[in-house]
Amino acid sequence: MKEYATEKLRNVALIGHNSTGKTTFTEALLFASGNISRMGSVEDGTTVSDYDDEEKRRKQSVRLSVVPVEWKDHKINLIDCPGYTDFYGEVKSAVRVADLGLIFVDAVSGVEVGTELAMQAVDEARIPRAVLISRMDRENADFKGVMEQLHEAFHQDIVPLMLPVGAQSNFQGVIDLVSRRYLKGANGEVAEVPAEMRDLVEEARARLMEAAAEGEDDLIEKWLDTGELTDEEFVRGLRSAIRKRTFVPVFCAAPARGIGAHAMLYALVNYAPMPFDLGADPDDGEHGTVLFIFKTMADPYVGKLSYFRVIEGPVRGGDTRLVNARTNEEERIATLLVPRGKEQFPVPILHVGDIGVLPKLSSAQTSDALCDRAHCAALPPIEFPNPLYAVALYPKSKNDAAKISTALARLCEEDPSLRHVNDPSTKETLLLGLGQAHVDVAIHHLQTHFGVEVDATLPKISYRETVTKRGQARYRHKKQTGGAGQFAEIEMIVEPSTPGAGYEFEWQVFGGAISSSFQPSIEKGIKQVMETGVLAGYPIIDVKCIVLDGKEHPVDSKPIAFEICARHVFKMAFEQAGPVLLEPIYTFTIVVPEANQGDVMANLKTKRAQIIGMDHRGNKAIIEAQAPLAEMQRYGNDLRSLTQGRGFYTMKFDHYAPVPPNIAQAIIAKYRAERHAEEE
Repeated sequence: MKEYATEKLRNVALIGHNSTGKTTFTEALLFASGNISRMGSVEDGTTVSDYDDEEKRRKQSVRLSVVPVEWKDHKINLIDCPGYTDFYGEVKSAVRVADLGLIFVDAVSGVEVGTELAMQAVDEARIPRAVLISRMDRENADFKGVMEQLHEAFHQDIVPLMLPVGAQSNFQGVIDLVSRRYLKGANGEVAEVPAEMRDLVEEARARLMEAAAEGEDDLIEKWLDTGELTDEEFVRGLRSAIRKRTFVPVFCAAPARGIGAHAMLYALVNYAPMPFDLGADPDDGEHGTVLFIFKTMADPYVGKLSYFRVIEGPVRGGDTRLVNARTNEEERIATLLVPRGKEQFPVPILHVGDIGVLPKLSSAQTSDALCDRAHCAALPPIEFPNPLYAVALYPKSKNDAAKISTALARLCEEDPSLRHVNDPSTKETLLLGLGQAHVDVAIHHLQTHFGVEVDATLPKISYRETVTKRGQARYRHKKQTGGAGQFAEIEMIVEPSTPGAGYEFEWQVFGGAISSSFQPSIEKGIKQVMETGVLAGYPIIDVKCIVLDGKEHPVDSKPIAFEICARHVFKMAFEQAGPVLLEPIYTFTIVVPEANQGDVMANLKTKRAQIIGMDHRGNKAIIEAQAPLAEMQRYGNDLRSLTQGRGFYTMKFDHYAPVPPNIAQAIIAKYRAERHAEEE
């Protein structure tokens, strides 16, 4: 692969709703530019960017793929992203290193939830954006109708940079309004603009020129004075306006038939921002070398692959030594690679703004910065969405159990929007992701990439136990075995402590009834019971234990005797203190279209939720509610069904609250039945 200077680079993230043609568009540009000899298809599993077995099986992208397209001495780094909302973390990685977010909108379906999330992602990343109305050859394709939806959804200037010629089965090509070129058919042949469209083209071109003039002060003044710009001023103003995000430019294409591919190559090279447009430093080496890692993957043959963008450079392969700003560990850059789907091509040098791959780095992770020691500084990490969907994993064999921790750590290193935790109260290994599909893909990778087979179940709720009043008990532990025996007697009060205090201990023994040397043993016995619970086997929180009195024996009293006695007396006092089961309560912030607000609130009432706040932002309703986790574990599925996929939510632990008696009784009864079965 050739060497490309910074001004010849374009980094474009392909984002948007699922099944809008992003992967097929990548194939179309590769074919139109001559990078491949024939187009692959998603259905046949032959595309360059969807190369993973899981992607071929599902016939959809599940992780981002970098595909450089070389055309007319330029390199367009396309970052093909999954459109399904469960893989939104991949979009966050892509927009971090892109200079343009190209948002795909289906010509029939129009604005969908993935469209809104894509626009949100580029807004948060503060990068320029454009829209491609895709699949214009579909039956019922409606360019004008989708334009109206875009205006309504985003309340911004939505200005076409291309116009379609024909639609549906009669879609023939596109007209670039800047150059007035009509690029016809799959080969992009330059043809004469149809006579019936000339007035429409001039009208749309004048509107685009006005939008371009707003990119620079001197151009808007000239436009207001003369109503015209030169071709050079037109392109300059257009690039500036796109960079400043003063309007949203709109393209159109039919990727499966290759119509519009040549026009898009021309548009991306001539109108899309290059790294220098967005403030990249000069590619002169004076600022040292800085690489930002935005994606980590595990290749079964090559090993760990770290995808990076050159922030300061250039960077050369060979024996370059860089430091990880997070760990201060040195990494050797022996081989520089450029990815194209599953392939990697070695290159000697990469310039500022380019994207490459480093194999087999030791300590580097996603969001790390690698730099030379003289210019080392950490960069802000990628902010991944918090996972909402959890499953409990149970290894199928002892061999799987031995490997699962390492495999999960590597899996979450590849995809930071995944989390894995070990819940000490339920003794379960939990895997958390953004949705069912996200977690299913992760489990499939556990099996295929790491050789770990697991069963996945709904996680147990991490309940807690506490008391509501004062309870008091006295217990004597006496054991005689022929030799030295065991003796201990304790009187104890158990009562509620301050919420959040956890555990408090007070020693009120007077007159030496129990030696203070036995106090640690008594506390140890109490804490053992607090870890395993009394009612249903869950940890005990927010209790205060007061040791009032007791007895000891000069020979038979030992630390172990007081530890055993403390366990028994604590259980007795706990049962006298109005014990209750507590459940975790989370605060949910739910964002839905206003039209779905009533259905969503009615559904929340069936889940023991309390509405604590409401707000409106644009055409969205924001509902804040508190609800038990037990009722909301699969809320994402319900919300997707109620809002046709347009609703989303975040959740955060708030506090523990008593479980309603009827539900608590069932939980306790189930626990005791299981204990009884184990004992038998």
